[in-house]
Amino acid sequence: MPLGPGTTMDLDRHDFQLTELIERIQSNDNRLVALQIPEGLKMQALEMMDTIETETSAKVILAADPCYGACDLVHDKMGMMGVELVAHMGHSQMNIDSGMPTQFIDVTYDGEPELEPIIPFLEAHRAMARQRMENQPAPEDLSEEEAQDRFMDAVGRLAPLTGTKLGLVGSIQHLHLLPEYFDRLEKAGYEVEIPIGGARLSFPGQVLGCNYSGDDDSIGHYLFLGSGDFHPIGLVLHTGKPLAILDPYSGEAREMSLKHIERILRQRFGLIMACGDAQSFGILIGEKPGQMRRSLALRMKRILEKHGKKGYLLALEHVGPELIDFYPVDAFVNTACPRIAIDDAVRYQKPLITPYELEVSLGEKKWETGYQFDEIP
Repeated sequence: MPLGPGTTMDLDRHDFQLTELIERIQSNDNRLVALQIPEGLKMQALEMMDTIETETSAKVILAADPCYGACDLVHDKMGMMGVELVAHMGHSQMNIDSGMPTQFIDVTYDGEPELEPIIPFLEAHRAMARQRMENQPAPEDLSEEEAQDRFMDAVGRLAPLTGTKLGLVGSIQHLHLLPEYFDRLEKAGYEVEIPIGGARLSFPGQVLGCNYSGDDDSIGHYLFLGSGDFHPIGLVLHTGKPLAILDPYSGEAREMSLKHIERILRQRFGLIMACGDAQSFGILIGEKPGQMRRSLALRMKRILEKHGKKGYLLALEHVGPELIDFYPVDAFVNTACPRIAIDDAVRYQKPLITPYELEVSLGEKKWETGYQFDEIP
């Protein structure tokens, strides 16, 4: 549940569904339970632990390590401690087996910001979508330089549009607002769609840092209900479509700056070019249950061998510069959480690229197809 700089939360307006959790603990006579809570809500953890221990016979363990999503489960560790139930707060269940009794708690927030401040952004973005529909690109032969320019096209003009609908999405704690805002936006004159994604997404309109599978060609622009830039950056990189942001915490209305996205793409372009002469790569495999893409890592190793290069498979639960920078390789390929390479690249001494970016650097993928966001299905 990433929050933007300066964002404050009124924790009293969050619903942690403690009544339902306490009822489950009491009915199962659980004696040892664990709480796993995202960083933005951990300040409330001790109070929740007091409430649960007062209302039940259970003792509570807080899984105090950072929690980055529903892919980041601690069940093996908690099982070894004798925990009988894990309450995972702030995220929805993914298509992965948690391995033990788990209660996923969405943690909703009751803020409902005004719609009017976001309308100018939506109007501008709809106009961009209409212009894009009128100027669909025709197939063409491109020089290498033209193809690289096409790769850097932050508004994704390569993908054809069949409509200019407004895609209405949000982070998990605000998804309950989508039906209300759907009605408000339709009354304001917009054709609205709440996209339905793949198996990794539990609810219509939900977006994750690693999955934006609800997008389709009839959606021309997006409105995101949530805070911070984490989800908006991923959504724009994945779809290449303009995005407006309405923050239920602060009421702020803004857009995801295309200049910011272009800066990210220029950074990605530079890292791909820097890997052109690299001969050895560390291929990172995530050990977290929802990030373990072993088959993808093995495919990257085979591709590197095909091009006469060396790939070393490195499995880690957490990925950080202090854990990998010392290896004597020229670059790293990340198959763990897709956002590690995008959000944290400047922290690493050596190029850290995605599997798609490796394929571009090796000529397996073409520049002119445009940037492709690494996604876990």
